[in-house]
Amino acid sequence: MIQRTSALLLLTFAGCTGLRVNLVQASVQKPSQVAVFFSLQTPEGAPVPGLTAQQFHIYEDDRLVSPFESKQTILNPDVAVMQYTLLLVDMSGSVTESGGLNSLQWPVEEFTRKVSQHQQTAVYAFDGRPDIVRLSGFSSAPHVSLASFRPKDPSTNLNGAVIEAIKVLDAELARSPAQLALGTLVVFTDGTDHAARVTHDALMDALDKTDVSVLVIGVGSEIDENELSAIGRDGTSLSKDPGATERAFGDIATRIDGYAKSFYLLSYCSPARAGEHELTIEPVTADGKSGSLTYRFSAAGFGPDCDPTRKPSFDVHRAKVKPQARDSGW
Repeated sequence: MIQRTSALLLLTFAGCTGLRVNLVQASVQKPSQVAVFFSLQTPEGAPVPGLTAQQFHIYEDDRLVSPFESKQTILNPDVAVMQYTLLLVDMSGSVTESGGLNSLQWPVEEFTRKVSQHQQTAVYAFDGRPDIVRLSGFSSAPHVSLASFRPKDPSTNLNGAVIEAIKVLDAELARSPAQLALGTLVVFTDGTDHAARVTHDALMDALDKTDVSVLVIGVGSEIDENELSAIGRDGTSLSKDPGATERAFGDIATRIDGYAKSFYLLSYCSPARAGEHELTIEPVTADGKSGSLTYRFSAAGFGPDCDPTRKPSFDVHRAKVKPQARDSGW
């Protein structure tokens, strides 16, 4: 059972030249373990991987906590966190009947190969019909053959397909055995919504309500950049050039892969034994760049014999975090 805590999450960023430290969730467990799960990125949104536990300064109430006293350590996030990505591919008539299917197979294969190295990945297709079609279920090694897909409606139900994909991803997150499950939807299309089964307002409402991060790959002369940017709230890779498909898929795959590598799970034994406290964590890179986050927690009932390597117990099953990816277009 997931332990509930009364801790209050607070997020702070360093100045515009500092590192981005995005607090996702934290765990407080007796006798005195505090574990914080966060992403670390440059001001431009690039991941900052590979920092050691000693490169994080831990403060409680503005007082530096000794790393020897706290036994601070970095845990593998996989002990408590799972990430899921669903790739939704436009297989309407404009793709399948234009000869573009062969040029799409390789980018999709490379995308799933790269992304599935760090998370569960699934591939679904859509055309003009109301429902989306599963090509490959969630797996760490998905196999996708676009040639086997046969469109039943050549139109493009883009709006409805995005909503259906969010539902599929939501259901997978709910079934996740992990304490904390994170979801990303990536949408590829070469055009715009033509089926008009679902209104733009209904789609925007669904996007407002979801915890899933949504990115869009749009390639082709018929794409509506404003429409796709509204859907891809967490990042887009857009081009009017039909030959840019491979590069666009590679761009988004690199962003997601980098985002996965930007996570840290830092755990330590608090010296506090009672009261409310403000934790500040400051990562410092080899070239001197730094950032910070803060988190308030209760040390009521804290005591000795803490094990910082213990599996954290997060207080939510899902959390909304963003890839911090920059938009691009050619």
